[in-house]
Amino acid sequence: MDHVDKQILFYLQNQARISMTELGKCVGLSQPAVTERVKRMEEKGIIEEYRTVVSPEKIGKQATGFILFRTRDCYAFLDFCRSSPEVIECYRTSGEDNYLLKVITDSTRSLEDFGKQCDKYGTYTILIVMSEPIDHKPLIASLESPNLLAKQE
Repeated sequence: MDHVDKQILFYLQNQARISMTELGKCVGLSQPAVTERVKRMEEKGIIEEYRTVVSPEKIGKQATGFILFRTRDCYAFLDFCRSSPEVIECYRTSGEDNYLLKVITDSTRSLEDFGKQCDKYGTYTILIVMSEPIDHKPLIASLESPNLLAKQE
């Protein structure tokens, strides 16, 4: 992966719907050349997928919580998490707790009810999100950051 590939990733992270023509202009390549580079990065798994970011509040999801969870029955707990639409992220962690979940519900009351459903799987702590001062940061943070780009090579 060279500097141009990293430039392509920078632009795609910030605007995945950019046209290949416009992307080519941004990185100084023709549309066919940039299309081939993007295709190659997709095939190598560097670009895993493209997503639409949905505003939780606009669809009635007002409460976000992180749940630190400790369980002895990981398989049953993971089956529960996979089948629960409220769970949008799940991480296996080290330390006292086995898992960290990100859960989004329509209210804090629903978040509490979700916690009650978790009771049979182990113990947990719910951390209610008050605000998101840093919502999302791209992995390729800046084209002007040569140290970051050099580390990726």
